[in-house]
Amino acid sequence: MTTEVEFLQDQVNRLNSVLGRYQDEFPPPSSVSQTGDLVMESAAPWLSDGGLMAPLIEEYDRHIQQMEMQLSFYQTQMTDVKVSLEQVVKENEWLHAEQKMSIEKQLQSLSSVTGEDVTVDAVTISNLEEQVKCAMEEKERALQMWQTASQELDRIQTQYQSSMSDGQIQAVEQQHMQTNQQFLKTVAEQSSELEELRSQLRQTKLEQRSSATKVEEMTRLLQNVQDQMQRREEDATEAQGREEASDQRLQQLQAALKQLEARLKAAMQDSESVRRKQTEWERQVGELQGRCASLEKEKFEALSRLRNSIQLAEEASLQREQAQLREKQRAEELEKMKDAVKQLIQDAAMLTRKEVESVRKQCNVQIHRMAEELSSLQLECADKETQIERAHRERKAVEEELEKVYKEGQVGEPEMRKMEALHQRCLNAERLKDETQLILNSTKNKMNKMEMEYSEELSRCQEEVRRLQSTLTSAREESTAVSEERLLLQQENQQLHRDMEALRKECALAQRRAKQQVSSMQQELCVKEQGLESRLREMEESSKNSSAGLTRLLLAQQKTISRYKDEAKNLTQAFQQKLSSLRSELNRQKQRAQELEIRMEADHQKILEYERQVSEQQEKNTRLQRRLTQAEQLAASASQQLSVISQRRKAASMMDLETLS
Repeated sequence: MTTEVEFLQDQVNRLNSVLGRYQDEFPPPSSVSQTGDLVMESAAPWLSDGGLMAPLIEEYDRHIQQMEMQLSFYQTQMTDVKVSLEQVVKENEWLHAEQKMSIEKQLQSLSSVTGEDVTVDAVTISNLEEQVKCAMEEKERALQMWQTASQELDRIQTQYQSSMSDGQIQAVEQQHMQTNQQFLKTVAEQSSELEELRSQLRQTKLEQRSSATKVEEMTRLLQNVQDQMQRREEDATEAQGREEASDQRLQQLQAALKQLEARLKAAMQDSESVRRKQTEWERQVGELQGRCASLEKEKFEALSRLRNSIQLAEEASLQREQAQLREKQRAEELEKMKDAVKQLIQDAAMLTRKEVESVRKQCNVQIHRMAEELSSLQLECADKETQIERAHRERKAVEEELEKVYKEGQVGEPEMRKMEALHQRCLNAERLKDETQLILNSTKNKMNKMEMEYSEELSRCQEEVRRLQSTLTSAREESTAVSEERLLLQQENQQLHRDMEALRKECALAQRRAKQQVSSMQQELCVKEQGLESRLREMEESSKNSSAGLTRLLLAQQKTISRYKDEAKNLTQAFQQKLSSLRSELNRQKQRAQELEIRMEADHQKILEYERQVSEQQEKNTRLQRRLTQAEQLAASASQQLSVISQRRKAASMMDLETLS
């Protein structure tokens, strides 16, 4: 279209130049001058008149200068904001490092002491919880301030977007997005740190609870130890009375021992005979144990066979279930493939029909339009040809009249005027002839172009029809391939059904055989176990009754006397040692608790001084950054103190357990 417009503009300019030269040589009539004025007036005023363009260009330049001034102002503001942000970040990092160093020094000074008191820990934990709550409140306030600041930034951004151009808006938006992303990252990091502090608080609370429970257990253990000490003292007094009674009994028992020695000699003879019988019984027991071992081996073999058969049955059932699942999946896939093939064929047919109909409609519309244009052009050509013929006739008539006039020699003023008028008419007719010839040439060129476009459109439609036919053939081939795959899958399903039936039969036979073997083996084992158990019981009862009656009296008397003496001495010594160690440990723990209280008070005062100094230094920063840094510092100190407290509690609990053990 652009080439055609340029060609027509060139033709119009050339015709205008030719017409101007012709008018200069031969002055045109009034009608022709009016048409020329209309053609000149048809041009746009801002293209022909140069005076109208100057104010527009000046206004555009002035607007661009204003926008550049605003952009430079906003850039300076952004640089100032960046510099202030960098200063704030550096100051915050410096304060954070100082606070971290002070806290590490405090922790190092506190780490030299291992024990602690539960009340002091509870107070410190409550203080830390209050600090964390304050930090959370300050974080919420900071978030509110950040939201208000973000709203103000959005408002400023909308104003700035309304006053800037597209390219400058994109650059400023990118910078604004980067700053917002950095701010969001800082907020996200602080929120993650607060969440970590919360989790550490929860852990410290749990550790506090566990330490409280451990302390309660320790107090209970101390009470139990004290009760045991009292009981053992009472037992010691009772043991002394028993010793006196036992001395009297010893004298009585020595007399009884002499009598028992005579009985022992007779019992030794009886024991020798019993030992002989016991060796025979042990030999019989060994034989029975060998038989039991062989029976157990047979039992294990039967159980292993049973397990193997059960595993085979389970594997067969699993294979059957897998085959059933495969059948279902393949059936579903076949149905899906059928539906998909049908849908593809229908979609392809519909698409081909729609495309063919659309192409036909387009071709018919184009053909109709081109036919109308051809008919209109033919009518114009016919009109132009009639005009040309009429002009030729007039020219011939004028030439004949001129010849007659020259022949007759009658040349007067009215005839000269007629001659000039006729000559002018001839010139006009020639000019019209040239114009019509040019129009005819242009129309012929247009007709040739339209014929070329029509032929190209026909070839394109034919190619589209061929492509659609190829898609139809490919869809048909795919449908045939899918049907063949369906037949193969059906055959595979039938084969799987047959295999499943054979496996079911084999599994049923294996289960029956295994059940029969297991039942027979269980019956045999039950019978053998009952016989062996009855024999073993009889032999054990006889051996126990024979040996227990002989050795019971002597061993009982000797053991009781020696045991009472040893236990009394050991108990008194152990209780005295434990009492002394517990008293010394209690005194040492009290001293450590006092030292820890003194150090904690001093550390608390130092922390208050550091906090006061930090608050004075943080007043220089903005409100938002100050609250955020305070929240970070409080959270970090809380987490470190909680970790130190948890380590101390663990160490104290381990030391207490070691001392008790």
